[in-house]
Amino acid sequence: MNWDDVLGHDRIREMFATALTKNRLASTFLFVGPASIGKRKLALMLAKTLLCQNVPAYHMRPCGNCEDCKQVDAQTHPDLLTVSKPKDKTRIPIELLIGDGQHRMESGLCHDIAMRPFRGQRKVAILDDADDLNQEGANCLLKTLEEPPVDSVIILISQSEQRQLPTIRSRSQIIRFAPLPDEIVSNLLLELQWVADKSEADKLAKQSKGSLARADQLRDEGLQGIAEVLLSTLAKRDFHSIQMAKDVSDYLTKMGDDAPKKREALSHLIELAADFYRNQLVYLTKLGTEEASTEPAIRSAVMAIPAGLDGVAACLERCAEAEIQLNANANIATLVEAWLDDLATASRTGFVETL
Repeated sequence: MNWDDVLGHDRIREMFATALTKNRLASTFLFVGPASIGKRKLALMLAKTLLCQNVPAYHMRPCGNCEDCKQVDAQTHPDLLTVSKPKDKTRIPIELLIGDGQHRMESGLCHDIAMRPFRGQRKVAILDDADDLNQEGANCLLKTLEEPPVDSVIILISQSEQRQLPTIRSRSQIIRFAPLPDEIVSNLLLELQWVADKSEADKLAKQSKGSLARADQLRDEGLQGIAEVLLSTLAKRDFHSIQMAKDVSDYLTKMGDDAPKKREALSHLIELAADFYRNQLVYLTKLGTEEASTEPAIRSAVMAIPAGLDGVAACLERCAEAEIQLNANANIATLVEAWLDDLATASRTGFVETL
């Protein structure tokens, strides 16, 4: 692995190069951005750059041949600490941070990062799935961030700033990752042989919003099916929100206990709905023009949104709010029901009823 393998994030790479050249590298970073866009790969590449013994870090060209580089690639380097949520867990176990109940602060990331480096001058810790810290785990981590060990670098990987404690955010340098360009996603889909041809890759890439994980999900015929049902339902003048909520919930239930996958799928459906309402906004703003009487899309928009522009604006605002609630770890079943019920109300009345 080398820096050429980190695609689409040249700005962030240059930022780290400048910081290393000026010897101003922070001790804690919070990498934020959609799933599967290269945040973890960049974190590992930075670790390799910092731990390589043959090439100074500010050159941003780890040799790739020394024992340190090879061990980082294999993720066996004693000065590289990695923690992620186990596949059979919904949260990061506290034991991975501070050891088990009988050996508190004798093992785990918070203990190990405080120890002197084994081989070089630094230790690097990468905490993946930082969104899945529970309150106790976040508080334990906070104690380490308040007094970070000398010559250590801690990288937290997250999809949402809002799911981190304000105190953790304030003690981290936040690095915001942009979604990958469509061309990169398309090329990756072809390289991974997830699609059969370029046209299919381009189609999925355009719908993926720059996330390889979302592109992978979109290959699922079930998601494509529920997306089509959602869009056809929203286009009805008086859609049945209860039945639509049941259909969406039934689809998400089939994913079992995979909460991140459920949230990614629901995020895609919310974004599809938002795109639908953005299109309706364009059509309705053309009312009163010469093309209004001849363009079918305008007539359809008038039929689908009885409340007109006020209804579209309210629906768009509700979709944005739903995305925020999703990122804030809201209960998925409750969110689906409330979101769709509010869309049905807003499209008819032009506002969302609140308690």
